[in-house]
Amino acid sequence: MTSSSDQLDLAGRISLTPARLPVREAVASIVARKATIRQERLSGIHNPWGHVIGLTDPWSFLDLCESDVVIDAARKAIGPDVILWDSELFAEAGSYAEFLRQGREGRYWPVSPLAGAIILLPVGRDNPEAKAISLEELGAEVLDGFDAAEPLYVVRLMPATSRFERDPNHPANRACMEEQVLVNYANRPLWLLCGTDRADNDLVSGFAPAVPVWASGALPSEREEK
Repeated sequence: MTSSSDQLDLAGRISLTPARLPVREAVASIVARKATIRQERLSGIHNPWGHVIGLTDPWSFLDLCESDVVIDAARKAIGPDVILWDSELFAEAGSYAEFLRQGREGRYWPVSPLAGAIILLPVGRDNPEAKAISLEELGAEVLDGFDAAEPLYVVRLMPATSRFERDPNHPANRACMEEQVLVNYANRPLWLLCGTDRADNDLVSGFAPAVPVWASGALPSEREEK
């Protein structure tokens, strides 16, 4: 992988909005501020319509998710029909190791039937290689060979033969919102990275900034002015 995301092979695609910031620079900036950034803010870091827009350049990470580096690894793990539904940067791989030891990977996946894979990318390295692990094979040992102090990018993928459940009352969504209060997977956008959506997934929702909760609470005088 090159350090400039505009040189990534996007599996034949043309990026609609070229990334402004190379991935390694984006990662280095976040790592330098890791003590002041809550981990939940790094969930969905590839989503240009998410809350991360004020923290880094999400297009850099989205280009990486759409690159052959990720897609080739994904196909080998879960087949030809692949949907990107989340990615998360961990400033230290050791933090993700603890996440795995707590059994949290998979707990928040609103996917029915539950299936998928994660792609691990040590994005602090000059030429990181993607490591794909299917959900049923996950365990702390998958991080053997990674330095606990190096940054790790975790890409979460599901086969497009499963359905992404947007119901906030789905057990996985409820658990996520209770245990990761800044994360709401129910309104996340989905990207069909390759193949065909075979489960009639909602591939439309989420591609717009979320309306602030206070937007409907305008004062009476403000409503009258409108």
